[in-house]
Amino acid sequence: MRILVTGGAGFIGGHLAEQFVGDGHDVVVLDTLEPFYDVGIKEQNIKAARSAAADGDGSYEFVEGSITDADLVGELVEDVQFVFHQAAQAGVRASVDDPEKTTRINVQGTFTLLEAAREHGVERLVNASSSSVYGKPEYLPYDEAHSTTPVSPYGASKVAAEHYVRVYHEVYGLPTVSLRYFTVYGPRMRPNMAFTNFVSRCLNGESPVIFGDGSQTRDFTFVDDVVDANRRLLETDAADGEVINVGSTGRITIDELARVIRDEIDPSIDIEYDNQREGDVKHTHSDASKAREIIGYEPAVSIEAGAKRFVEWYRENEDWYDPLVRRS
Repeated sequence: MRILVTGGAGFIGGHLAEQFVGDGHDVVVLDTLEPFYDVGIKEQNIKAARSAAADGDGSYEFVEGSITDADLVGELVEDVQFVFHQAAQAGVRASVDDPEKTTRINVQGTFTLLEAAREHGVERLVNASSSSVYGKPEYLPYDEAHSTTPVSPYGASKVAAEHYVRVYHEVYGLPTVSLRYFTVYGPRMRPNMAFTNFVSRCLNGESPVIFGDGSQTRDFTFVDDVVDANRRLLETDAADGEVINVGSTGRITIDELARVIRDEIDPSIDIEYDNQREGDVKHTHSDASKAREIIGYEPAVSIEAGAKRFVEWYRENEDWYDPLVRRS
C-alpha cells in the first residue's frame, strides 16, 4: 500500500513512517521541518525511516511542505490509499501564545487535507487528536462520551478538527477515524515535555523541575502502543466515523513520575517545584474500552515500565539526543 503520513518527521509521525516502511509499505512523508524544537531530532526520525526502507521491501519519500498548501497536498493525496494525519502545531503553551497559528495549521490544514482526500477517494484518513479536547474532567477515566470543554486554543483546535473529520465521513462518505492520544512519550520524543526534561536534568546532575505541586496526573502512553493502534486501522473499517481514545489506561502523578525517573538515574538528586503553567489540565486518564472492542487495541507498556525503557534508550542515545534536548 501507498501511505501518506503528514507530520511524518515529527515524533509520532516518524515512528509511524518507520513502522509502515518496515512493514513493506510505500510511505510518503509531508513535513515542514519547522524548528518548533531542534530540527536535528526530526532529522533522526527521517534517518530511522530511511534506514527501515534500506533494510526492507518498503520505500520512503520525504517532501518538505505544509498541509495548508492545497496544491501540494492534492498532488500527494492523489497517489495514496491511506492518510495518517499527524501534522499539527503542537503545544498547549504555544497555542496560548499564538492561537492564530495553531488554528490555521490544525483546523485549516485538516480541512485542506480532507478536501483532497474526498476528491481523490482515499481508502481511509486517520486523524491524530488529543486528550486535550476533554479539558476539565467531569469524571475519570475519560470515555469518548465525556463532554469536550478544552481549556486551551490547542484543545479547541483539536475539537474543531475532529468535527470536520466526522462531518466528512457522515456527509461525503469519506472513511475517517480520529484517535485521541493521551500524552505520548518514547524514543525521539520532542523536548520540553516532562519525560525529556526530567531525564535530561537528572543525567546532568540537575534537579527535575515540576510545574505546580506535582499532584496533577497524566495518562502517559508509550509510542509503540500508539503505533499499534494506527496499524490496526490499515486492516479494518470497524472504526470508520468513530472517535477513539488511545491511552495506557493507567495514570501517574507528575511527582511520582519525577521520582521514578530520578531514582532510576540518581536517587540523591532533589526535586524542585515552580509555578504551574497556563493552559495545563489537572488530570488525564483514558478509558480505552472502545478501542479494545472495535479494533482490538490493548496497551502493552505500563507507565512505570515505559519510563524505565525511555531512560535506558536515552542513555544509549545520549551523545546525540541530549544536546538537542537541552538546546531546544
